[in-house]
Amino acid sequence: MVSPDGPEYAPASDTENGSPPETAPPGPDLPGPLRLHADTGVCAGAGQCVRAAPDLFDQGDDGLVVLLRADVSEQERERALTAADWCPSGAVSVHETS
Repeated sequence: MVSPDGPEYAPASDTENGSPPETAPPGPDLPGPLRLHADTGVCAGAGQCVRAAPDLFDQGDDGLVVLLRADVSEQERERALTAADWCPSGAVSVHETS
């Protein structure tokens, strides 16, 4: 995934179980309130968004991302950015609201 403010980041896999690392690098520098977007047309059904933020994402019967809530609270901010970083297809994105 390419951050608008930094170099490309490809999440590394844990060699034991093939899952992403437990910590993610900082997300893009978005100082204000955040809003999530999930594109089911791009989703590969990997479920990493649900793993990172189960209170914000789910998977439908088809395995594709379901956005539970678009507006991100301050407490959910880090998990939302991690979900976007961990998404292997780029279906999850985070945008600053005005």
